[in-house]
Amino acid sequence: MSKTIPCVLMRAGTSRGPFFLREWLPEGDEARDQALIGAIGASDPLQLDGVGGGSTLNSKVAIVSRSKEAGCDLDYLFAQVGVGHRSVDTRPNCGNMLSGVAPFAIEQGLVTAQDGTTKVRVHNVNTGARIDVTVRTPGGRVSYEGEARIDGVAGTAAPILLDFLDAWGAVTGKVFPTGQRIDRIQGVEVSCIDAAMPLMIVRAADLGVSGREKPVALDADAALLERIESLRLEAGLRMGLGDVANSVIPKPVLVGPGDADNSITSRYFTPRRCHASHAVTGAIGVASAFALPGTVASGVARAAGRHQLTVLHPAGQIDIEVELGHDGAEICVQRAALVRTARKIMQGELHLPDYVFSRPEEAAKVAARKPITLIVPTSAGGGNDTMARIIAGKLAPLLGQDVLVDNRAGANGAVASEYVARAEPDGQTLLFGYVGTHAMNPARQQLGYDPVADFAPVGLVGSSPTLMVVHPDVQAGDVQALVAALRAQPTRYAYASAGDGTPPHFAAALFQLASGTAIAGRAYEGAAPAIADTASGRAQLMFPSLFTAHPFVQSARLRALAVAGPQRLAGLPEVPTLAEAGVPGVDVTQWYGLFAPARTPQARVDLLNTALNQVLADPAVVQLFERHGARVEAGTPQMLGARVRADLARWQAVVSQGRLAVPDQRAPALE
Repeated sequence: MSKTIPCVLMRAGTSRGPFFLREWLPEGDEARDQALIGAIGASDPLQLDGVGGGSTLNSKVAIVSRSKEAGCDLDYLFAQVGVGHRSVDTRPNCGNMLSGVAPFAIEQGLVTAQDGTTKVRVHNVNTGARIDVTVRTPGGRVSYEGEARIDGVAGTAAPILLDFLDAWGAVTGKVFPTGQRIDRIQGVEVSCIDAAMPLMIVRAADLGVSGREKPVALDADAALLERIESLRLEAGLRMGLGDVANSVIPKPVLVGPGDADNSITSRYFTPRRCHASHAVTGAIGVASAFALPGTVASGVARAAGRHQLTVLHPAGQIDIEVELGHDGAEICVQRAALVRTARKIMQGELHLPDYVFSRPEEAAKVAARKPITLIVPTSAGGGNDTMARIIAGKLAPLLGQDVLVDNRAGANGAVASEYVARAEPDGQTLLFGYVGTHAMNPARQQLGYDPVADFAPVGLVGSSPTLMVVHPDVQAGDVQALVAALRAQPTRYAYASAGDGTPPHFAAALFQLASGTAIAGRAYEGAAPAIADTASGRAQLMFPSLFTAHPFVQSARLRALAVAGPQRLAGLPEVPTLAEAGVPGVDVTQWYGLFAPARTPQARVDLLNTALNQVLADPAVVQLFERHGARVEAGTPQMLGARVRADLARWQAVVSQGRLAVPDQRAPALE
């Protein structure tokens, strides 16, 4: 592996960092990230041993190559490198660094310049968005000199026009990932928006500040920063991003009134420090929330067409042209454009330090080793997915390998389970299984895998009790009133489940059997979409795990009616058990565990178990689980195997007694 690589250092917008062609960097994501950590000097908070500037604004990297996407000229991968810690995050995008991509690529021969100006279509690999970038190229050469001025940068330079074409919903799939334009988190109204960058926007006044403070004043307010981070962690879960404690997205933003109808004041956090000016992608998100109705940032009502909007930030302002159109009856943002500038600072060779690769022979082994893939049998955003991402993030450094989370929802966990059961038994493909995949669904029907014979248990992860929750509009104040309403009018309410054969489905079925009621239901591909529809009122009740339900109950978007278990919960002492409410026999505890394919070498299983238990002993992990209503349960592979066999027998008996089996391999009539 070469320790000397070509590099171009550029100021791009209000950011600065090294630009690389992909071919200049080592092969493989692990070796690539080690090279970036060494280039920036991430191990040191001052970044003295690299080209970073001791700030997140100067710990950025752009990696450029010819595009593999049809209709695009360039692929641009942005990397946010840690400050004082060895980390590389490629989940967000950076619009400031984007402004240097086209000039860099033209000078490196990836794009042929035209005389006058050159338009380059860039595909952002991080988010999938496309951006048209127009650069001044008189005589077919890049010009950095011009009259454009951007706040936060001294002097003037040639304008670079960034025209964002499809950045709305690029990361999460939806402009408003939670399904609402305003959510209430911990008593505070926020807008979660995915527009060029996933953001959590809060009115500054709602947190006791004006939103016009200098960054140094906001950074000095420890209580404010702690409150913002607490809100951000909850927002990340609701947006389907999982545990974002170690991620820079979603970015939190405080907004306030602007100087006129076309302006809004913004303080953008990165996420734990206030930006000295403002991120471009963040400005697109703020302007989108400002232009659209119904958000905490909304301004005056605006019709379809082009609008010149201004985001006021600590160093000045960013002017953005936003084009509104219609998506059916709703107004939507179709494109946004703004001007940035860039300047090439230095071009030459970058020398990487040995210590970021540990020993050279060890680095070669790591680079050659494929990452571990952790298969999650549910869609992103639910309790299973969140736990899996917490575990994956902590396992990776212990094992010295990337741990990639792969959501494979379908057939109520059977798709993921069958995939892992048939995978190479080398310990590189693991399943984040749970009671649904290894006891409940197999108890109902014959599947394409055997929950005992086809897996090597690695270890228990944790457990979470099951709640009965209802939408706030449900008038029944307690279980008895709900049962009476269901008996009087069976079609009045509907329940949501995470799919047939999952814990929410079993709990609903047992509730109906025990209460003598019949409720219409709808199965979803996982708990995340099911609970989202319950919170929005499309379904009226659900039996999720406390881990999944916790943020919705805390924000009063759902009301906890009962515990589907043997005892009340310490965090919800006023909520009775179903047995106490007169509906006995509904005892559903959800447990989670890590599984490898059968015939995985015992030495590999033991290594994985040791690392897993080390993660589960981390006080931060224990606290994170407990904060969301789950309990860590570490143990041996044998303990997980015993749990599977005992629960499989238990649910087979329940299925037999309640006649819940699937007849003739077809879907049951429970729903």
